[in-house]
Amino acid sequence: MSWILLAVAGVLEVGWAIGLTYTEGFTRPVPSVLTGAAIVASMLLLSLAAKEIPIGTAYAVWVGIGAAGAGLLGIALFDEPVTPGRLAFLALLVVSVIGLKLTSAH
Repeated sequence: MSWILLAVAGVLEVGWAIGLTYTEGFTRPVPSVLTGAAIVASMLLLSLAAKEIPIGTAYAVWVGIGAAGAGLLGIALFDEPVTPGRLAFLALLVVSVIGLKLTSAH
């Protein structure tokens, strides 16, 4: 169950990272509230997952999901550059997250 909580926390991290763009410096109320709620929920779920998963692993997975997801959505939503190097390093993030899961004792 802790890995599911961690995965959801990571997806929420992607949501708030992308949401920051839509807040326009927290001047738009609805995106700002949704982004703030995603931040709080993401942190809460991370803390719950870290009760069973070592914090080093949990934090690395959380950041990896967030970074890879934000990178991919940046490409899809904001026309950020798509280069072979960028795609390769995003793929390495995904491989790292999977590797941490597979080598975790929990």
